[in-house]
Amino acid sequence: MGAKTWMLVYADAGQARVQLAARPALDRAESARVAAQLFAADELQPLADGNLGWTAPPDEELLVGCFSGGLTVLAAKEFALDRPSTLEARFLAHAQGRDVFLHAMHSAADWLALAHWREGRLLRALSVAPDDGLIEDQGTRWAFELPFWDGAHPVDDPDELAAGEAPYPLPFHPLELGDAALRELFGYHLEGLVDARLLEPESLPLLRFKRKARRKPSWFSRFW
Repeated sequence: MGAKTWMLVYADAGQARVQLAARPALDRAESARVAAQLFAADELQPLADGNLGWTAPPDEELLVGCFSGGLTVLAAKEFALDRPSTLEARFLAHAQGRDVFLHAMHSAADWLALAHWREGRLLRALSVAPDDGLIEDQGTRWAFELPFWDGAHPVDDPDELAAGEAPYPLPFHPLELGDAALRELFGYHLEGLVDARLLEPESLPLLRFKRKARRKPSWFSRFW
């Protein structure tokens, strides 16, 4: 598994998957406006479009997509949070009544973070990795999570365990749960065989920007 994400999705309550499945039109002007509003501390330079299939931009980039129907997707370093419940308030305020979902995972650490807010209230926050264990686990687990916690998706091979291999420290692989979350919440996935019933994430474009922190005026320059 080599998938990585750090993104937010804003959607009407209970409608994220439905809205994405409709393949909504990208509003480029609104996307640029939201990028400038939420990342006002940075100078933003437009780059070639990205897409929903790659929502793990490097620190010096961000992705923004505002779509018809009120759906918004953001991908930026601010969302790669060990404790997703600590998401900055400005991103929650931008919801304006919509649900907010955070999805972040990194294959190098087998790490996954998920979160869901409705009307500003945290309903679910999860962060888990084999080295650190359960970093955060707040709220009611989604139905799609339960089989993972119940041992239905084990990582260990019985033959390897019998040969003396150390067991994987979690009852599931975090990236496998992360891909299941993408499928259940948003109707697409990043790993495994192509499923014609699911959205092809590469088909949904996102505006991509290079970002650079604005230089603050020096003490001396204020006199000139």
